[in-house]
Amino acid sequence: MFNPGGVWLALLALPVSALTVWLVSRGRTARIALDHPNQRSLHTTPIPRTGGLGVVAGVAAGWAAADGTLPVALWGGAALLAVLSFADDRYGLPTSVRFLAHIVAAVWLVAALGTGWNPWLWPLAVAAIVWMTNLYNFMDGSDGLAGGMALFGFGFFAIAAATHGQSELALATLTVAAAALGFLAFNLPPARVFMGDTGSISLGFLAAGLGMLGAVHDAWPAWFPVLVFLPFIADATATLLRRGWRGEKVWHAHKEHYYQRLIRMGWSHRQTALAEYAVMGGSGGMALVTLSAPTSIAILIAVLWGAVLITLMWLVDSRWRDFQVNQAITQA
Repeated sequence: MFNPGGVWLALLALPVSALTVWLVSRGRTARIALDHPNQRSLHTTPIPRTGGLGVVAGVAAGWAAADGTLPVALWGGAALLAVLSFADDRYGLPTSVRFLAHIVAAVWLVAALGTGWNPWLWPLAVAAIVWMTNLYNFMDGSDGLAGGMALFGFGFFAIAAATHGQSELALATLTVAAAALGFLAFNLPPARVFMGDTGSISLGFLAAGLGMLGAVHDAWPAWFPVLVFLPFIADATATLLRRGWRGEKVWHAHKEHYYQRLIRMGWSHRQTALAEYAVMGGSGGMALVTLSAPTSIAILIAVLWGAVLITLMWLVDSRWRDFQVNQAITQA
């Protein structure tokens, strides 16, 4: 279980994150990296995208204070991606450079964690980390969404690790959840700051890395982190496959994710965030239940929850088709 002193050190991430976000979202600092509205945006005024600096600062402070023994490849890879992503937020970097960095960080982490793994698992693990790193960035496009999902996801990681006696992992994941909460205070609708790639890329890498670390240390089975973050994974993956099927350039920005469709159909950012929180809470709750259930029951629960998510996505697709038809009639 948690060491009370360790909990307070982990929760140091919250005030550090909140203070940093407050500082970097004001005055000249806020103009270092502005997210200007374009045809693919859901906002209408320039918003600072410096909030990820707060998330990174909060995680760094909490982990440093807790003085744990997390793999260098985990925090080093996250730091590498945070620095590069801030440069991208500030100046813009070629897609090839960013993607190469994601691969390097993933290979580094897999090499550090993969002692004794079957060779065929290495490329699968690298691909999973790279995909999670990118999909978290794809899903950072609505007020309160990515920050809230981090609070839920890493919070469920912390609960699972604590109940299985993995105190260091529990504190590490609690730190990330606390840092996300500090950022979320400024990102809830209407958002005053966005996390930018600095935050979203780092959180995606940490979600995959900490999820994999927990599996390696037997804190949870490999499918647990997938089920926890399934709403994010399902939305991003389904959208990517759909765009790829149509022959579109999947790496280009767009407004076709399910959460983006809801807002374009008239939902507010607040309504969308609350709906996503409910789905994320359900997914994380199901994941926790399956940890203590027999394997056959766990599989059944996972399948049923997957069916629920597929149904929700089908409903949004159906409403979206009707919305497009109505728009075409109105414009005719």
